[in-house]
Amino acid sequence: MKSLARLLLALVVAALLAACAQSPQSPPSTSGGKTEVLWLGQSVFRITTPGGKVIVTDPWLKLNPLTPAAYKNLEALGKVDVLLVTHGHFDHFADAPALALLNQVPMYAPGDMNQTVGVLGILPPNLVPRFNKSGTINPVPGIKVTAVHAEHSSVIVWKNPATGKDEVHPGGEPVGYIIELENGFRIYHMGDTGLFADMKFIADYYKPDLVLMPIGGHFTMDPVDAAYATREWLKPRAVIPMHYGANPLGKGTPDEYIRALGSTSTRVLALKPGEKAIF
Repeated sequence: MKSLARLLLALVVAALLAACAQSPQSPPSTSGGKTEVLWLGQSVFRITTPGGKVIVTDPWLKLNPLTPAAYKNLEALGKVDVLLVTHGHFDHFADAPALALLNQVPMYAPGDMNQTVGVLGILPPNLVPRFNKSGTINPVPGIKVTAVHAEHSSVIVWKNPATGKDEVHPGGEPVGYIIELENGFRIYHMGDTGLFADMKFIADYYKPDLVLMPIGGHFTMDPVDAAYATREWLKPRAVIPMHYGANPLGKGTPDEYIRALGSTSTRVLALKPGEKAIF
């Protein structure tokens, strides 16, 4: 009887092992992880995902008057896994080529902007992949990025080494990004933008949890415009104001935005450069 019992146990164990071998393994859940969003002035964010990936947006650091001194050194960002640029203006693109080369990661940007960057030789072809509005990429496992509309402009000012003179080149059409993390948390980096009615479509379709929103005015929405977009169209769980204070023309402030917003369920996180929010 004991021999028979041992034989039956062995058969059960063998069957279980065979079943495990034939069943695909589910990826480990990251839903218990946290998302860290560090603001470094203007539109620069370092986002650390629940899975430990680092995403950097619109890196203007060395000459940005709001950037904390420690982050004037690009290496202080640590290893960058995903680099996103919304358009070609200097205060969004300035340090992106150096950061791409330092980390040997592609610079994701509007397709025609990257065409210009590649043709001018600012970055090698392998670091300037092209995609466009409504296109979705998976730059690293678990991360999904979709380019969406932004109401702005885009050029690249490039100093020609042969002449020493600045030249203006096409920068493609500006974009914003919907960034979906491993646990499904969605961040809408609006880039530089004015109001446009399809913000409501973006909110309804992509359902961002956190919006990184320009409020400075003059080049982008001002606090009143941003409050309208938040209250009437986007209605996210949280907003971090950006793109104000680094340029004297960007006069809008978080206090003005909060007053214009009034009573709402949206939580406004008015970070100072170098501060972070955890989700």
